[in-house]
Amino acid sequence: MKRQLIAAVGVAAMVVGLAACGSDGKKSDGDSKSSSSSAADKYKGKTLKVWLMTGSAPKGWTDAVKADFETTYPGSKVDFQIQEWDGIGPKVTAALSEGSVDVLEIGNTQTAGYAASGGLLDITKDKSALGGDGWAANQNEAAVLDGKQYAAPWWVSNRVVAYNKDLWAKAGLTDTPKTLDEFYTDLDKLKGTEGVADPIYLPGQEWYTYFGLLTGEGGKIAKKDGDKWAGGLSSPEAQKAFETYKKLQSYSATGPKDKDEATPQQKDVFAKGNVGAMIALGWELPKPEEMAKEKIGFFPLPGKTADKPSGVFLGGSNLAVASQSKNTDMAKDFLKVALNDKNEGLVAAAGNIPNKAALNGQITGDFAKAAQTAAAVGGITPNTPNWAGVEDKPNPIKDFLTAALQGGDYAATAKKYDDEIAKRLNQKQ
Repeated sequence: MKRQLIAAVGVAAMVVGLAACGSDGKKSDGDSKSSSSSAADKYKGKTLKVWLMTGSAPKGWTDAVKADFETTYPGSKVDFQIQEWDGIGPKVTAALSEGSVDVLEIGNTQTAGYAASGGLLDITKDKSALGGDGWAANQNEAAVLDGKQYAAPWWVSNRVVAYNKDLWAKAGLTDTPKTLDEFYTDLDKLKGTEGVADPIYLPGQEWYTYFGLLTGEGGKIAKKDGDKWAGGLSSPEAQKAFETYKKLQSYSATGPKDKDEATPQQKDVFAKGNVGAMIALGWELPKPEEMAKEKIGFFPLPGKTADKPSGVFLGGSNLAVASQSKNTDMAKDFLKVALNDKNEGLVAAAGNIPNKAALNGQITGDFAKAAQTAAAVGGITPNTPNWAGVEDKPNPIKDFLTAALQGGDYAATAKKYDDEIAKRLNQKQ
């Protein structure tokens, strides 16, 4: 999932109110002091193995979570192990079957697959205790399968418009657009500005942006029709989203209609300094030595009206407990610490979108603030174990966009690729 920012879950927090002492100091089932001590010591001598992906945990988060948990439960240990993205699928599958990991970070679009395989613990009854009553619904959707909670949302991010401030100033643009029509006007001005090769760089197969537009129209890339899945490209909402995508893509003079944002890497194109804007994730920005940070500004892709931006694809991570873990109670208490408001606030302060809207005020960074504006109208891919098969090459959504942009009849093209999406989603496990 690194292609979209596979995220990591959790934010460390101190668990409070372990074992309440009676205000009168009297004994009930036992001495309050010894009862509290017993609760705190219940994981003494035990080690919890937690897998996180490289680059996921915000700086200082692991230290904070480890310190909070080991202080709350003296004698316990949290062993964070950082994993690489390359080849992680088979490694996770093996660890889940062996019970050699207790808690692990899983990309939000991957969670359903591991849940369906039986690898993740059902934590439905623990949701409220983990703080789940405040989780953002569109983030939590990726952690639920068939009505059961199999993970906890950690954080998400999404694409925003990154723009070259120098070129915008050269074009006489002094403010960022609040509607799509205003954005088109700005792109027209950039198009007529000397030294601008592309008002916006948007290759034809950037399906994440199209997915967001479709979400904003109230549509779905695929949905259940009875007990079967059906592709959603033929819907009126999908066609409206495509018309917006097509118009935006028309301003991309050098963006190939048959390539995605990684071919070539759009950050390398943007770094040349002759591109007005691109729609990108935070990690897709040029390095400071390639383009100074102060030369790049951000705003959410505007919507049709000023009161709401366009929809976005939410990429992120969940934290889950392995069903074969021998320390499931310890793992759930770890999640209480990792997901409390104190530690989830560390996630927000690191520039990510936390799992609770109530913590959005702690978000820092211009990129993250722009992303947060649109996150509320974001969505995830269909929550089914078979979704990964849709993204396998050749990706039918990418091929659909290319065919439609190249002039193919919309209805016929959409039906062709809807049939392919449905075929992949309805394959038996």
